[in-house]
Amino acid sequence: MNMSSSLTLAGGRVVTPDGILDDGWVRISGTAIEQVGTGPVAGAEDLAGRLVVPGFVDIHCHGGGGGSFTGIEVDQALTAIDTHRAHGTTTMLASLVTAPLADLSKQISALGELVTDGRLAGIHLEGPFLSAARCGAHDPAILRPPETEAVQQLLNAGQGTIRMVTLAPELDNSLNAIRLLVDNGVIAAVGHTDALLDQVVPAVDAGATVATHLFNGMRPLHHREPGPIGALLDDERVTVELICDLVHLHPAIVKLAAGHAGAGRTVLITDAISATSAGDGIYELGKLPVTVTDGEPRLADGSLAGSTLTMDAAFRNLVECGLPVADAVHAASTRPAELLGMADRIGAIRPGLAADLVVLDDDLSLHAVMKDGRWV
Repeated sequence: MNMSSSLTLAGGRVVTPDGILDDGWVRISGTAIEQVGTGPVAGAEDLAGRLVVPGFVDIHCHGGGGGSFTGIEVDQALTAIDTHRAHGTTTMLASLVTAPLADLSKQISALGELVTDGRLAGIHLEGPFLSAARCGAHDPAILRPPETEAVQQLLNAGQGTIRMVTLAPELDNSLNAIRLLVDNGVIAAVGHTDALLDQVVPAVDAGATVATHLFNGMRPLHHREPGPIGALLDDERVTVELICDLVHLHPAIVKLAAGHAGAGRTVLITDAISATSAGDGIYELGKLPVTVTDGEPRLADGSLAGSTLTMDAAFRNLVECGLPVADAVHAASTRPAELLGMADRIGAIRPGLAADLVVLDDDLSLHAVMKDGRWV
């Protein structure tokens, strides 16, 4: 495909914030979208009726292609970034898992240069401030409450690169920790929690705005104790992450959650580990061994340990669960860009934003990916 600094893509179904443009075109100049319209365009690259959506934004990803974000090898991180970019993720956070503070600080520092040069949008700390009762694929021996000193130590290591921290609101000092994170411009997320509803509401009041993979790693919804799911799903201040691999969540639950939260509060994530696009076998998440069989990563006890999902598949699955394409675009691109404070740069197809595009065939399978005006 054309690699010049200026090109026009035409004859596609282009999903914009104002609707889907049939026979739509996108004019790209350098790294940015210059103009969007409809109708025939001379000398354009023909999209042959394919769907064009903004590049996907994944705010929760641990690795891919055999590479993991949880080490201190930059090459592994780059492998993961490239793997997901080939599946349409043009912007991502690198998610770390529970580890001793000293190890986490080293991992944060190693990833920092990739944030600085723009290859990552930031770092997400999933742990160590989690509930042992709902720890999932996190080592319970090194979980800890979010003491102010510990949170500050990690923020200091990040020097502004940490964008989100997941914690369990029932732990000691969690409300102070949430306020500290928010004061430092960091998204406070609620997850891996055994909290009751009455313990979750104060966390949202304190500034928590994201539910880390809703339903997974948390006390289940019960009609007499709604717990975190009831509190987070029903609160207009909270955006809910969904792992839409149809393994973590049944399609009926995906439809129920996304339908209730609506396009404005639903975000697709992969929660992908290093095994993504790397085949079945034995892998590590943090220091825990994970066995991947038929694409499903599980610990020795059978519990799920992340996923092998990519954002193109998550997008396709969400549409297959019954959501409109426009809502799926909002969940895969627009809403996560807004959460990261990057909606003025990415997350939609409109003039002035980055030329990050994903071209999909009629069955929503991936056809091509563009990052900053260049085909991947």
